[in-house]
This record gives sequence, C-alpha cells and structure tokens, in this order.
Amino acid sequence: MITHLRVNNTLTRKKELFEPINPPYVGLYVCGPTVYSDVHLGNVRTFLSFDIIYRYLLHLGYKVRYVRNITDVGHLENDMDEGEDKIAKKAKLENLEPMEIVHRYTQGFHKVMDLFNIKTPNIEPTATGHIQEQIQLIVELMGKGLAYEVNGSVYFDVNQYRESHDYGILSGRVLEELVSGSRELDGQEEKKNIEDFALWKSASPEHIMKWSSPWGTGFPGWHLECSVMSTKYLGKTFDIHGGGMDLKFPHHECEIAQSVGAYEQPPSKYWLHTNMLTVNGQKMSKSLGNSFLPEELITGNHEWLEQPYSPMTVRFFMLQSHYSSTLDFSNEALKAALKGYKKIANGIKLARSIDYIEEPDTSTNESQIKQINQICDNCYRAMNDDFNTAVTISHLFNLLKKINSLQTGQLRFAEIGKETFSKVIDTFLTFTIDILGLKEEKIEDQESLLNILMHLYREAKESKDYAKVDEIRGQLKKLGIVLKDMKNQIDWAYEE
Repeated sequence: MITHLRVNNTLTRKKELFEPINPPYVGLYVCGPTVYSDVHLGNVRTFLSFDIIYRYLLHLGYKVRYVRNITDVGHLENDMDEGEDKIAKKAKLENLEPMEIVHRYTQGFHKVMDLFNIKTPNIEPTATGHIQEQIQLIVELMGKGLAYEVNGSVYFDVNQYRESHDYGILSGRVLEELVSGSRELDGQEEKKNIEDFALWKSASPEHIMKWSSPWGTGFPGWHLECSVMSTKYLGKTFDIHGGGMDLKFPHHECEIAQSVGAYEQPPSKYWLHTNMLTVNGQKMSKSLGNSFLPEELITGNHEWLEQPYSPMTVRFFMLQSHYSSTLDFSNEALKAALKGYKKIANGIKLARSIDYIEEPDTSTNESQIKQINQICDNCYRAMNDDFNTAVTISHLFNLLKKINSLQTGQLRFAEIGKETFSKVIDTFLTFTIDILGLKEEKIEDQESLLNILMHLYREAKESKDYAKVDEIRGQLKKLGIVLKDMKNQIDWAYEE
C-alpha cells in the first residue's frame, strides 16, 4: 500500500505531504450546517467530500476524531446583517419555539446525510451547548487587548491584531481593499474600524435566542463557535479544518485571528475547501431558477430536471470531480453518471459473488499480474494525490474490466493466481464501498415485483405447470408471503 498522502493546503497554497501533529491520531473539524433551512446541494457536496477524506484516513490506519458542528444559536450570519436572526424569524412565522425549528432542521439534515450514505462524525457539538466557553474566549481576547465592548456588544480589533499577526493569511485578501469595498450598514458606526467583526452582539428586547454575559444580554457572533468547539474537542492546534470555499473569508479568516489571538498558535495545520456548484455553466442560485434541493433531485420534481436521479447516482456524480474543482450539473452529466454508477453497482454485485476457480492446466501470466498490481497501486496513488476521487474511479473501471474478463472467461483464473485474484476483488470492493461510500441500491418496489411473480404464477396454473406453481409458492413462503387463489383473482398476504 502506498501511503504518501499529499493534500492541497489552502493556507500555504501548495500541495504538502500530510503529517499529523500526533500520529497516528488525526483531528478533523468541518463547519457544519446552520439549521434554519433545508440542506442545499452545496452542503451535500462539502460533507460528502469530507466523508471521503474521513473514510480514507480511517482506511490508511489513522485514528480519526471527526468533529462537525451544528449552528443552532440563531445569530446573524455576520455582524453586518440586518434584522432578526433566521431561526427566530422562522419560529415566529410557524408559531413554534426556536428549538423546535432547530430540532426539525437538524433531523432533516441527518436524513439527507443518511440518504447519501455520509458517515456520522465522532462528535457533533451544537453552538447553544457551548455558550459559556464562547463567553470565556471573549474574556481572554479582551484581556489581551484584542477585543473591545461598545453598548453591550463586543468586537474583535483587527487593526490591533495586525500589529503582530497577518490578517488575511488564509484568503490572501488585502485588508485595505476589503475596507474600500465595504458597504455602510446599521451598527457599523459603533465599531472602531469597519473591518472589525462581532464576538458578541447585544440583543434587543424582542430577540428570542439570547443569553446573559458580562456585557449584558446578547448572543455570540458567527465566527466564535467554531473556534471554541474545535479547540475543546481537538486541541488548540489540530490537523485538518475544512468547509466550503465560501467560508474561507470571512469565517475561517476570523477563526484564525481569534485562535491565534487567544492562544498564540494557529488552529489548524491544513485547511481544505470544497468548490462551488454550477448548473449548465451558471452559478447555482434561487434567483436564476436553477437551484434545487436534494429531495427534488431524487424525485425529479423540478422543471429543470428531465428525470429523477437516485442518491448513489448523485454521490457517484459528485465523486467524478475533484472536491476543489467547480462541479457543473446538467441532465447530460447526471445521465452519464447514472450509467457509470450502474456499472460500478454491477461490479460490486459480481465481485461479491465470484469465486476463484482452480485451473491446473493454465500457466500464470506475469504480464497480467503486473498490470493488475499496477492498477491497484494506481487507486492508492490517486487517493494519495489530494483525495482525487475522479482519477480513482477511472482506475476502478480498469479493475472492473479484469473482473468482467474473469467472469466471461477471457481471462483465466489461473493466469493471475489466487493471491492476485483476491487482491483484485478486495481492492475493488474496498475502494467502491468503504472509501468511496458507494453501495448497491436495492429495488424497493415490492408490490411491482409481487405482481410480476403473480403473473408468472397465473401463467403456470393456466398451462398446468404444477411444478412451477409449487416452486413459486414455496419460494415466496420462504420470504413470509403466501399466495391466495380466489375465484376471480390471485392475491398475496403476509404469512401469519
């Protein structure tokens, strides 16, 4: 197995040999969902990408602690947003408690993750469960002169931080350019500088989700929660921090400033970001009418879609592009992914059922053995190259050709030997199922299948093929189903 894993570190803007801080342990933190709306496809792609990273690190033998937070505080997404928080707004509209909204959308998020076979993280902390830790971090930053209080709100002093640290190290943005392009919004006048960001916001009387603090009643800023929860569960500096590229600035940049300001050390050694989604070359957005939810993709219930696409088809489609590349949706691309997934699914089915056949009169073919070993190694080389699932899939198709050749007899079992045969099967199943997270999608339309069997049963009776009649009844009985012969029809029932 080749284990020289390299990752494209957003922080250094180069591909680096992955070296955990405390091998064999790996700390992985991914910014989770804000639970006030349905999960969108951008979320799915991000969490699917880090699911692959998590799976592959486990396969390589690392002991991974994977943390993915839930943003349920109800704060504004940044301190320049106007109006009430989105969870409270939703709660008022539906006449529910804010935490009922949180619970509903958290459950919805988990259902979508299960739908696409995305593993559950080791720890899934919530922002509301860590209010006191967030307050304590603010106290530490104020004690170091990096934060100040105004009218019950607390802001991070970016200019003070810049005197001894580099603000913009992750995104590469120049602060002066950001300031010149900023909009004047309500609440900006109480800051020392327009680029300062909120650590704590004073809550108005009508604000629902609020907590007591040394500065009065309020709620934490958006960037604070991830600094607190990643530190609590992974340490002041851990291995990998990730999320969508839209979080690079300001969210992750602010996280770095908070952690370095408080602890004098960076929060993460490697930063990984997934890229955006497009539809037929255009950015996916509600305003353009080309945005759709995962459920719409699965049911096909969207005017843009020509047909429904199964969860594993969508997963396979997303894996055909590197996580840091733009992913473009089109009906043509999804249909091609459906064909590709079905080939893989048939390969999984065949690989699980095929057995080695002894062929004593056939000599080994060293060229075939070498070729197969090369393909297996290439699967690892592709994944070790910044988790390149697209290239990995191309090698898996080459491996599948060998498995199909064994089934058809074009390649004799003895030509490659039992050891190489086992390697082919193990590598194919390990990469498709354990690492890429693909699986066979079973046919769930039981009624249609039973109707087909009842039709065959009826034909057998009419032709007086009683052996076939008994066979069908017997096989169905093993499954707990009995056929009922009635005067004008044949029906089925669960065996009592």
